[in-house]
Amino acid sequence: MNAMNDDAITVLIRRRRTIKPAAMSCREVDDRLVARLLENANWAPTHGMTEPWRFSVFTGDARVRLAQFLAETYRQVTPTAKFREQKLNNLLTNPPRAPAVIAIGMQRQQSEKIPEIEEIAAVACAVQNMHLTATALGLGGFWSSNAAVCSDRMREFLGLGMRDRVLGLFYLGYPAGRWPDGERGPISEKVEWIRE
Repeated sequence: MNAMNDDAITVLIRRRRTIKPAAMSCREVDDRLVARLLENANWAPTHGMTEPWRFSVFTGDARVRLAQFLAETYRQVTPTAKFREQKLNNLLTNPPRAPAVIAIGMQRQQSEKIPEIEEIAAVACAVQNMHLTATALGLGGFWSSNAAVCSDRMREFLGLGMRDRVLGLFYLGYPAGRWPDGERGPISEKVEWIRE
């Protein structure tokens, strides 16, 4: 295989940002673009070729139904002492704000030979592929998880099996404003080179 231009992938990786639904415009996202994100997600690394990622795409009125389900679930799974009105409000308003919401599932391998952590990591790689593709297309993305989203109730709502998991929601839309800046701390503070 010929080497590709690493400058382009470096720029793309460093340009990727989390853009929350409140910062998304109401401009629709074409289904073909969503399908492109999902096809690229499908090419994530996967131990044993289990391909554990499962996605449910909510658009149109289904986003309102999702929001109502999440709010109801939050009320059911949250102890009174931890209940936050702002969290409930976000669950009700975020799905309708984003033109597309993708529920992220992990389908457990039947034999469970591959450790679950590796299956979760494979799904995370698939989401990174989606997020990078979204960035390349000028779309904002936001991967969100909380107790309501990752609950057994949500797993059942999505038709996933007992051993499967919901790993969050990926909100997708065009940014309403300019693309946000980003920063990271020095990599030198996070790496130890071991040579002997």
